[in-house]
Amino acid sequence: MNGATPAGQGLTLMAVHAHPDDEAIGTGGVLARYSAEGVRTVLVTCTNGEQGDDDGGVKPGGDGHRPAEVAARRLAELRRSVEVLGVSALELLGYRDSGMDGWAANNDPEAFCNVAIEVASERLAALMRRYRPQVVVTYDENGGYGHPDHIQTHRATLAAAEATGIPEKVYYSAFPKSAFADIRRRLEEVGVNVEELGLSGDFGIADELITTTVDVSLYVGRKREALFAHESQSDNFGPFTKLPEEVVMEGISREWFTLRGAPAGTAEDDLFAGLR
Repeated sequence: MNGATPAGQGLTLMAVHAHPDDEAIGTGGVLARYSAEGVRTVLVTCTNGEQGDDDGGVKPGGDGHRPAEVAARRLAELRRSVEVLGVSALELLGYRDSGMDGWAANNDPEAFCNVAIEVASERLAALMRRYRPQVVVTYDENGGYGHPDHIQTHRATLAAAEATGIPEKVYYSAFPKSAFADIRRRLEEVGVNVEELGLSGDFGIADELITTTVDVSLYVGRKREALFAHESQSDNFGPFTKLPEEVVMEGISREWFTLRGAPAGTAEDDLFAGLR
C-alpha cells in the first residue's frame, strides 16, 4: 500500500444468483474486477443446485442421480469459484433447486420457485440491511431464459430492494443478441454444429436495451478458472469447451447489464458510475 485511498473503499456490490455456477457465467468478471479494485463483493446464492448433473453426467431423474450429493459437490465448487474471484462474502440461502421449467422438480413444495416471495425477499432484505450495497445485480423478469429459479430470484431481489430502499442501482445481467450471434459464427467457423449445441435459435436481448458494458479483460483468466471450478457441470458449458482458447478469452472479456429504470440513451462502462 502507498497510502492512497483504494478506489473502491466504502463501496459494496451484491450479486444475487440462483445456483452454484451462475455467479461465474454472468458476473465472474465484475466480481473479480471490483474485488481487485477494493470494492466489497457479496455473492448470494439462493439454491443448492440439486438439479445439476451427477457423476458421469447423470441428469436429474436419471438412474443413479443423487440430489444431496450433487448439492454438496456443487457448493464445494462454488466455494472454490468464490475464492478464485476474490469475493468478500458468500451467503447461501439453501433453498432446493427447482430444475428447469416443466421438470418434475417444479412440483416439490420445498423448491425455491414455490417459496412465498415475502419469505425469500425478507431474507434478502436482511442481507441488504447488513451489507448495505450501493449496487445489486440479479436477473431480469424472465430470469434471462425462463428458468423458474432465476425468475424467483429476480422477484425476491426486487422486492427486497424496494422494501429496504438501500441499493442505489439495480442491474439485470444481460447478453446482447449481437454477442450471441458472434459466438455462433465463431463456432461455425471451427466446424461446430450449433444446432446440436442448442444454439441455433434466437438468444439474448436487443442491443439497444444494454445500458452498461463492463470491460473485464484483465480478469478473464480468473473468470475462466472460476467457471471451470464447477467441474461437475462442465457438460453444460458447451460453447466454452468447443472454441479455441483465444476465442473464449475474447468472448468473456466483457459483461453486459441493463440498469433498472435507466433513462433512454444510458451508456455506462462502470456499475458504480455516478457513485464514485
